[in-house]
Amino acid sequence: MAIRIDAKELQELLRITPSEQNIMLIGKHGIGKSEIISRFYHRRNINVVAFFLGQMSDPGDLIGLMHKDEVTGRSVFLPPYWWPIEGESVVLFLDELNRARPEILQAVQDLALNKTLAGKKLPKGSIVISAVNEGDEYQLTDLDPALVSRFNLYEFAPTVEDWLVWASSNDVEARVINFIQKNHHHLDGEGVKIEELGMATGLVKTPDRRAWVKVSDFIKQFDILKDIHIKIIAGMIGTAAAVAFRQSLSAAIKVTARQILLTFSSHKKKLDKLSFQEMILLNEQIILWMNSKKYKKGQEDKIRDNFLAYMKHLQHAKQNEAVAHLAMMVQNPKFEHAMGLLADSLEIIEFITDYIEGIEVK
Repeated sequence: MAIRIDAKELQELLRITPSEQNIMLIGKHGIGKSEIISRFYHRRNINVVAFFLGQMSDPGDLIGLMHKDEVTGRSVFLPPYWWPIEGESVVLFLDELNRARPEILQAVQDLALNKTLAGKKLPKGSIVISAVNEGDEYQLTDLDPALVSRFNLYEFAPTVEDWLVWASSNDVEARVINFIQKNHHHLDGEGVKIEELGMATGLVKTPDRRAWVKVSDFIKQFDILKDIHIKIIAGMIGTAAAVAFRQSLSAAIKVTARQILLTFSSHKKKLDKLSFQEMILLNEQIILWMNSKKYKKGQEDKIRDNFLAYMKHLQHAKQNEAVAHLAMMVQNPKFEHAMGLLADSLEIIEFITDYIEGIEVK
């Protein structure tokens, strides 16, 4: 059984795994494997070349084409279009490995063992990462155990929290983020009834992380979503998720993270009308808002003051579980930017520390 890792652990794995070792990730499509890998290495100015092996019919795109060397008279392979120049290291991301044709897998064998393709050695420091799909919905090829043994094997299972952190920092529409906060199972379609879209085709549509970004990009142009908009959204994420999304729009929390952190005194009365579940959702939105740095330079002191006032208000209202939830989120390493912002306030640190110590004593 493969070791399970989340998004933050994947980034740490990419950082510390030696380039001589190969990585294989197991997971569904649309959960962010390629996006995380590309972003990680691009920040380090290392080129990432992605291959969708399940769609590749000719190994020539991977290993290059054969031709005759006019000097030696021997057959040699021309370097493929992606081959690094001037000895620069490269990351090869081999997606859909277990959907590849046998002749493609044969080339990958040599690549995984020797970092060599058609007799040509990849530049020093080059990295090979593969991804395989898992699930009954895929048409898969059984991989040779000898090939699998050449990879470090991990199941990539990013959490909903991972996606919310990413979405808040990447301009995903607030209505989508708020919906996923309240409906975790709709993010990856887990437990969602699959609707058959056509008796003849048997095609189905369920939500995934990539699809929710499409929804976000689509609805940014509309303040109010009409019937036709929901129909279009249903084509992206399926009918069940689209209907649930529409229903959620009428049940949005009446106070926002921005209002709490920038104008707390003007909105604190609204807190008394929130249910416990709404309070938890608001806590998450507050931490995500700070973590994604959606404030302007110079607003940091105001945010810290209002955050402390918010926590004291919850304590005074005897919303102890909500205070505990907020204190735990502040200490979560996934929210490192929010932690860094609040850490500059000794009063906030003392408040959280005293509160947690008080719980432990009880």
